[in-house]
Amino acid sequence: MNTDRDAATNADMGTGAGTGTNAGTNAGAGTGTGAEGDKDGNVNVNGNGDGGTHGDEELLARRFDADRGHLRAVAYRMLGSLSEAEDAVQEAWLKLSRADVGEVRNLSAWLTTVVGRVCLDMLRSRGSRRESPLEHYVPDPVIRVGDAAGAAEATDPERAAELGESVGLALLVVLEALSPAERLAFVLHDMFAVSFDEIAEVVDRSPAATRQLASRARRRVRDASPGPAPDARRRREVADAFLTAANGGDFEGLLAVLDPDVVLRADGGRLKPAVSKLVRGAETVVAQALAYSRFRKATLWVVANGDPAVLSVVDGRPTALMVFTVAGNRIVELHILADPERLATLGLTDEELSRAEY
Repeated sequence: MNTDRDAATNADMGTGAGTGTNAGTNAGAGTGTGAEGDKDGNVNVNGNGDGGTHGDEELLARRFDADRGHLRAVAYRMLGSLSEAEDAVQEAWLKLSRADVGEVRNLSAWLTTVVGRVCLDMLRSRGSRRESPLEHYVPDPVIRVGDAAGAAEATDPERAAELGESVGLALLVVLEALSPAERLAFVLHDMFAVSFDEIAEVVDRSPAATRQLASRARRRVRDASPGPAPDARRRREVADAFLTAANGGDFEGLLAVLDPDVVLRADGGRLKPAVSKLVRGAETVVAQALAYSRFRKATLWVVANGDPAVLSVVDGRPTALMVFTVAGNRIVELHILADPERLATLGLTDEELSRAEY
């Protein structure tokens, strides 16, 4: 399993889960920005102290850009939406540009809590206006194009890594089921090693109550975990076997690669509500797969959030993305994104889409 998914299944997720994130949290602090940093990553954002009450705007912009990738990663895990994550990061910049941060010693940590607060407000607002059932929702994937051997390349590998390589769609689906406060406590503490004292200020609760929020979220994530995944090559082999069996109408072959309790979640979005569904059980999923295989389409192998996925392409446009979650040697979850509006924002070039084959 990948980093965040490994962390999500640990009994004590407060240790180790933030190892790589602390570096991201302090990334750029005092290096190459003109800011003065110490060995702990603390920063005098006014540089030489002559920047005025709000500090030097250019210096703040450089410091913010140094943390942008980390902040985008926090927002993506909080929201499961690429566009909303970008909005949250932009809102954090606006708050920074208006704030008096002359006394802030660790700007990265300050920005992390600001993004967390913005995301919390967005989640609360989303809950009151959600149109489609949560059980059908498939979070935004982060895509890299893969070749026939299962390798992958990325137009922007840094962005792909910071956003999706360490958090699978299966985990993001579980996070959607948490309350906004539980999701914040879990993501900030267990994934990004933010202290409960700091998170408590964001959710307006005591540190003890905040710890309980994270504990409840952790149990729900652990209970919903699909289990340990094999390496990337084996996951691709299992996904390839599924597609081969589906295209060949091989009922037994499909059953052989599906977990008996496999879950298929399809999200057609606002434009294709009839496509949205939740299907459970291997035989029912097989029936869906065989029905799908009757429509001949060009397909392109990609990697979505670190998992193997296949993209259907019609007339040079993506029409559906199927993401495979594999545990052991079987598929335990299938996520299908068929929302035309979100598929259009995957960021794939015409040249990449032209690689789709029948």
